[in-house]
Order: sequence, then C-alpha cells, then structure tokens
Amino acid sequence: MFLHVAPPNPLSRQYSRQVNAWVFPLFEQNWRLFAPDPESVNRQISARTMHTAPDGTVRVSPWFDLSGVDNSAVRHDVFPSHTAQNTLRRAWSSYLETHGGDDRPRSERALMMQKYLTDIAADRITDHRGGTFESVQLRVITIPIVAPAEGPGPGPGSSSSAAAPKPVETRYLPWWKVTSHGN
Repeated sequence: MFLHVAPPNPLSRQYSRQVNAWVFPLFEQNWRLFAPDPESVNRQISARTMHTAPDGTVRVSPWFDLSGVDNSAVRHDVFPSHTAQNTLRRAWSSYLETHGGDDRPRSERALMMQKYLTDIAADRITDHRGGTFESVQLRVITIPIVAPAEGPGPGPGSSSSAAAPKPVETRYLPWWKVTSHGN
C-alpha cells in the first residue's frame, strides 16, 4: 500500500504492475464512499459452467444466480459487510468501465477486471455447487428502476406523463477458461 500512496519514485514505477495487482480492485480509492452514485438499475448476474468429460462430451450447467446469493446474504444479516453487498456489483461496474460493450479488454487493468470477475464467479459456484468445470460464462440481466410518480392524477409529474420505461437488457459474456478452483 505504501508504494501505491507514496509519491512516484523509481521503486513504485518498477513494481507498478505488482502493486496495482494488489491494490486494484480490492483497495480501489474513489469518491463513491462519500458521494455515492445510486443505482438506477437492478442487475441479476448469473453464471454457468462448462465441463468436457474424458470421452469428449461437453456438459453445460444450468444458470446459477450469483447476485441472488449476495442479496440473500445481505437480507438475512443484521449487519451485512460492505464486501458482501458490493464485491460482485463493483466487479461488474469495473468490468463495464474497462471493456465497454464488446467484451474485448484493451488494457492490463481490463484483463485484471475480467480475471477478477471470473474468479468471483468460479469461487462462488464452487462454494455453492461444487463439481468440476473448465470454463465459466456470465449472463447479466439489467432491469431499469422506474422512478415513482410524483403526484396523483394527470398532469406534470404524474405517471401518465412519465417517460416510457427502458427495456430489460440481457448480456451474455464469452466463455472464459478458469484455473482450478477446487475442481
């Protein structure tokens, strides 16, 4: 952490890749803690796995709701941790920032965020389902949050003059190879 927060120097420049691998995404610093950007959408992030048997047959698992596991953990904990609430959500936000809409990494940070998101999915699937798999695919369903109507009846601010809700979007990420996660 010292090399990350210290003024630029030859040592921090020489080891910047290793330092960033530890600092990002786990200790990323930004202003969202003090000025949060409230979510305008709900995202359901699901994952499925693929396993090739020794005889060559390919088995694809059903979708596993990763965000549902997070939501359940938060709902049933009086004092949920910040990590339980935000790890998957922040990993997805960072993935979007580094990859855009075409799922092609264009930087070392983008590759790191892709691996981080893959590792989260693989670890959670292994923890909840077990089994053997070599690849993971993610599906993200984005559901816009509709703003509540401001006033009853027709007129400005009423639900009859509200903009049409945005459509639900479903995004399928490519299959990614995973390293051994207890498989």
